[in-house]
Amino acid sequence: MARFVDPGRSQENVDSRLADCGHRGSTSDLTYEIWSDGACAHKTTGAGGYAAVLIARRSDGITAKQWELSDGDSETTNNRMELMAVITGLRDLPAPARVCVFIDSSYVKKNFGDWLDRWQSNGWRTADGKPVKNCDLWEELSTEVACREVKWVQIPGHAGVPLNERADQLACAQRDAYAKRSRRGPWSSSSPDKGSRPDTPFS
Repeated sequence: MARFVDPGRSQENVDSRLADCGHRGSTSDLTYEIWSDGACAHKTTGAGGYAAVLIARRSDGITAKQWELSDGDSETTNNRMELMAVITGLRDLPAPARVCVFIDSSYVKKNFGDWLDRWQSNGWRTADGKPVKNCDLWEELSTEVACREVKWVQIPGHAGVPLNERADQLACAQRDAYAKRSRRGPWSSSSPDKGSRPDTPFS
């Protein structure tokens, strides 16, 4: 199940939507937030990074836990990094779970809400019959969302929203680490912040 919230313009808007993500229940009944972001060396292609800041929140609004995930690839696209940020965050949460995804990528949010069902029913092809780009990741995202109650919240990027800025910082750090590694050539002894190289390429 997925719900959608229209874009906001300020931290005040984000705060009000954050409150709206709460669910009734006991203080042990956790809900989750994912603040995701992706980055790419040349805006669209090249080395890239992705990150998710995750929060487990009690029904009284108190944070029970906050943690971060990030990684990247030496050759990818910005759209794939945006998708990986959300997928990685969802994978790290229990299923079922109630989740608010705070995202500044209109590519992910709009296509998930407006096109995903049609792509699936059309054999992962667009309305004009072309293969859907990043189909593998859209399928993964669909699977992860299907076993959770997900609410999508569009937020403005680079607008001073603290957790969005933190996700951006983490994603950019991974992007830069993978770009540096690519310039050195084959895998070396040093590695990006996560401490391991990706098992499979995303390109």
